[in-house]
Amino acid sequence: MKYKILITGNNRNLVSQFFDNTGQRFDCMASSDRYVDIMNHIKYIQPDAFIFCLNGEGVDALKKFTGIGNELSRKKIPVFVISDQKECSQFEKAVTSVKAVIIDKSLAYRNIEEKIARALEDMRRLGTRKATSDMAAQITADAAEAVKEAEKIMSRLEASEADRRKHVLVVDDDSSVLKLIKNYLSGRYDVATAKSGKVAMKFLETKKTDLVLLDYEMPGEKGPEVLSQIRNNINTKNLPVVFLTGVTDKEKIQDVLAMKPQGYLLKPIDMMKLSSTIKNVIG
Repeated sequence: MKYKILITGNNRNLVSQFFDNTGQRFDCMASSDRYVDIMNHIKYIQPDAFIFCLNGEGVDALKKFTGIGNELSRKKIPVFVISDQKECSQFEKAVTSVKAVIIDKSLAYRNIEEKIARALEDMRRLGTRKATSDMAAQITADAAEAVKEAEKIMSRLEASEADRRKHVLVVDDDSSVLKLIKNYLSGRYDVATAKSGKVAMKFLETKKTDLVLLDYEMPGEKGPEVLSQIRNNINTKNLPVVFLTGVTDKEKIQDVLAMKPQGYLLKPIDMMKLSSTIKNVIG
């Protein structure tokens, strides 16, 4: 069974690993840490689990999660918090209303994935809160098994990620939108632009990108058709895609989300929100 998981938090490397490695077990969606964004994702996606990848959020930021946590508890959506012992302890003290499954971030990614999948499977079978408590105890008990190996792996991943400047491909038929986004993002990312889906797919035949910002409504091939081509290509099937859309109707938004992009942004584009979304997906 595939589980829908909603992910947020400052640990960008770990968030990226979820999107890179969990295609068989999880359908992943990233969110900013804004209350409204998370509430909308919960409402429209109805995730099976919420994953909080902590990395220096601080006590005040964690306390703001209380309202979100209450909604997750009300909907019986389990919460997984991934970080080191200190930050996980801060979370438990700051958000007392949420019973979260704590996972040590020093574990190798495959172990983290296994813990989450196993916990969700047991919760589905038992259907009680006792499953969360039992899984949390089990995870705590066996967390030390792969610590040394995980530290080496994470160190190599973080060093590699830090050295490389990420690339973004922007696809939109409006030249002014392409210019605006490229000028805004070029200080932090390498940015390429394409005025149509055909141009974008031609680009991806020979070049690589870390993220595609894809206009939903375009002449000729529309955004969903382009995303379908990306997902059906073995070389790009795991490529993160964020829709840029003027769609505001609830049913149409659900249609957008059904395409399983890594996010969607309403036009006209809020540049601060654009930056936050990209950081959540690729860092």
